[in-house]
Amino acid sequence: MLTFIVFALFTSLVLNIILKKFQLPTIIGYIMTGTVITYVFGIHGAVNNNHDLQEVAEFGVVFLMFTIGLEFSISHLKKMKNEVFLTGSLQIVLTALTVYLLAYYLFDIEQQVAFIISLAIALSSTAIVLKTFNETGEINKRYGQRSLGILIMQDIAVIPILLVIGFLSSSNSDIGSLLIRMLISAVALLTLLWLIGKYLLEPFFDEIIKTNSDELFVGTILFLAIGASYFAHALGFSYSLGAFIAGTLIAETKYKHQAEADLIPFRDLLLGVFFITVGMQIHFDIIFQYIHIVLMLLAAIMVLKFLIVFAVTSFSESKRVSIKTALSLVQVGEFSLALLELARSNGLIGPPYGQVMIATIVLSMILTPIILKNLSWITDFILQKDQEGEFSVESMSVKDHTVILGFGEFGRNIAKSLRDNGQIYVAVDNNIETYQRAIKDKEPIVFGNATSKEILKSINIAHAKNIIVAIDNPKKLYNVCEILKRYVDTHKIIVKIHTSAGKEAIRELGINRIVIENELASNSVSELITPSFANS
Repeated sequence: MLTFIVFALFTSLVLNIILKKFQLPTIIGYIMTGTVITYVFGIHGAVNNNHDLQEVAEFGVVFLMFTIGLEFSISHLKKMKNEVFLTGSLQIVLTALTVYLLAYYLFDIEQQVAFIISLAIALSSTAIVLKTFNETGEINKRYGQRSLGILIMQDIAVIPILLVIGFLSSSNSDIGSLLIRMLISAVALLTLLWLIGKYLLEPFFDEIIKTNSDELFVGTILFLAIGASYFAHALGFSYSLGAFIAGTLIAETKYKHQAEADLIPFRDLLLGVFFITVGMQIHFDIIFQYIHIVLMLLAAIMVLKFLIVFAVTSFSESKRVSIKTALSLVQVGEFSLALLELARSNGLIGPPYGQVMIATIVLSMILTPIILKNLSWITDFILQKDQEGEFSVESMSVKDHTVILGFGEFGRNIAKSLRDNGQIYVAVDNNIETYQRAIKDKEPIVFGNATSKEILKSINIAHAKNIIVAIDNPKKLYNVCEILKRYVDTHKIIVKIHTSAGKEAIRELGINRIVIENELASNSVSELITPSFANS
């Protein structure tokens, strides 16, 4: 076992050093490591027979979902209800139904096998997409949030899918009792975790902090992540769902940022183990034997998933956001591998179908980091005919534009004035209702937090002509101004404040272009400000 571990570490280091020279992500290196290990040690199928290795690997996804939960408090999740429950459910149902109809009626695959394959294909890779988006900061962009919403719904859907497979594998099972048991378990899980989060979590953390012990704090975070996932699993749900719920509860406390910082090393290490186990499931003899089927299936799945995700998101999003969301979710995910393994172990799917599907899934996962790395390039290529003369809010080449941070009434007045004068501008706002209204009005707007370095880079803040800070929250406004000083000269910054009370604090930052909104008539705001920068 020690030889196995040392060889795995050495192989992953060497492969990732080589891949980084070609700007390829470490995920591919881990998958390749698993494949090399399989052939060097001659352990085909070892990942299926090694329960301990499977569980260690699964906890990489558990910690990933926990850290994602930290980013999204319950109040934030409520705001995402359309992305999660409407768009996510539509994507799963439409994908599974389309694949089932094609497999059963067109390709004459046995009904039960077609049903299982359709459920597997409906799922995408939470581990790859969210790990990549977290590293690049794209999780805060609109397409990152749409992808996250759909992936959360897919993780929730894993629960009934696994129950259905369990029912199919046992003819003596009563589906009614299974559904009742699942409902009771769901209520018990959510109620207990909610009560702990509301009444016990923050006082417990307060006591831990009083000890001034970093290791006790880290131990507490690990206990909460693993404990919640274990409790969810004991009630029949996936490990990752329990971890996600625990993360959303901690997100309501003041300790969320420290919790995330402490957990990242564990998450990344265990995710590496997970991807190694994915690579261990690649069998080149099967791939070569059915290479024509694997490649055709791979292309068909990716095109189908792209079209369905694009269709379900295009009703409420711009074409660019819909395309990027669809490209992000074209792969088949890690939970699909677990689903197929459960079906295989229960005799529900035969070896040829199972091995072809595994080969296809792993190849789609290998392609995903490459697609995610080139999202903007691929989207620009798809939209090139539609974008002649059109300004893209995500274009890094835009220069001499005006940036409006905060798209409330004041920001909209400025935008109208700029538009009437033929000026190029980009707005940024992290209020979802404001964003959606602006998208409907065809405004050039980016969804995100104005304090985010990645958001500011995405609108090419360094080459902006003027930056107008029109944020109503005084504390956030000050923080944004402080961050802007790192990227632009202060003479480019125009700050809108409500009263003169906050004027001196802004001046201390070296910013002198300040507009006091309450001293101006609302209909003259644009006229008074526009001359101060339109000709600068």
